[in-house]
Amino acid sequence: MTALNKKVTLQDIGLIDYQKAWDYQETLFQKVVDAKQANRKSEEKKPTPNYLLYCQHPHVYTLGKSGKEANLLINEEFLKSKGATLYRINRGGDITYHGPGQVVGYPILDLDNFGVSIKSYIYKLEEVIINTLSDFGIVAERSEGATGVWLDTDNPAKSRKICAMGVRTSHWVSMHGFALNVNTDLDYFNYIVPCGIPGKGVTSLQKELGKVIDIDQVHESLTAAFENVFGMEIGKA
Repeated sequence: MTALNKKVTLQDIGLIDYQKAWDYQETLFQKVVDAKQANRKSEEKKPTPNYLLYCQHPHVYTLGKSGKEANLLINEEFLKSKGATLYRINRGGDITYHGPGQVVGYPILDLDNFGVSIKSYIYKLEEVIINTLSDFGIVAERSEGATGVWLDTDNPAKSRKICAMGVRTSHWVSMHGFALNVNTDLDYFNYIVPCGIPGKGVTSLQKELGKVIDIDQVHESLTAAFENVFGMEIGKA
């Protein structure tokens, strides 16, 4: 039996082109998968690695494999005029926006190391965000039937999303992750039906608290929440 590895290598890769970050994710993802497959063939079982990436992206829309093109409300010419690009990607979920001032997290984990199913992984990922927002005095919660983290779910007229999620798993290894709106330009959400859910608002820490938020402080809260929720031991690369 392989020894469970609760250690996670954290990398803050900064403001990075979406494709470049996706390629890097795929490289790390394959590294974890290869380690798992090698263990199946070998009598000597070695711990599999885990990674957590924090980053921001230039203006970009990503459409999940089950997403509808119609949820992008602008044409290619207008997309270019806004300095944005569109990627059709291999995660679950519909369309979302990434941009500067948003904290994007990509956990690339061997889920076997943490004893979670895919459903409980998503639940715990939401819990990480809920706990992080609590550090900033924001009461956040899940919304029944909708992935991600929301505010005021008991009031449909005020309900708004602060963090989108979309993941991919294969061989019980995760990739993609979450996008937490911190100091995000929320105007870019006007050009899509966020996550394919019409009539729902989008918000950010900056909008809720009325001030610019220190991204490093958000990273610190996220890291502590990951350690508490998943029982991880996170160290920087």
